[in-house]
Amino acid sequence: MNFQELRTLVDYHYWARDRMLEAIGRLTPEQLSHTIENSFPSVHATLLHLYWAEGIWYARWMSAPLPPPPTAADFPELESLLHAWEESEAKIRGFIEQLGEEGVVRVIEYRAPDGKIYAHPFWQMMQHLVNHGSYHRGQVTMMLRQLGVTPAKPQDLSAFYRENTASV
Repeated sequence: MNFQELRTLVDYHYWARDRMLEAIGRLTPEQLSHTIENSFPSVHATLLHLYWAEGIWYARWMSAPLPPPPTAADFPELESLLHAWEESEAKIRGFIEQLGEEGVVRVIEYRAPDGKIYAHPFWQMMQHLVNHGSYHRGQVTMMLRQLGVTPAKPQDLSAFYRENTASV
């Protein structure tokens, strides 16, 4: 993967996130926290997990302590989470720009929660982060349908390419 492909992947990730958040913005506070059997118990909890996962990877890239998992009390309304997530996006994009072309293949070592040490090229870590987001966005789509809410516009990579032909 080269630097431009990495940027495109990151652009896709946040484009798809924003589509999901647009659909979630139509939820009432009750729907946002309504219990639905899934990996996480609600749309809100799933969003908190997605936001936290980005923070974990960023902390690993910075060789910093991992952030604690956020709670619903930390972000009681959607707006506060969106603001924090935009700040996270800016940090991640800034880090990528600092890496540059040579940094795409830079191997970064980190300690997993089980204590094991792993090392991967940055592009693989970013690819994982984007794939992880796709997985949970799919779950949110299912949750929205169960809540009787119209899900987000298509979030497929091909839809992104169609809308952003200059990115290809």
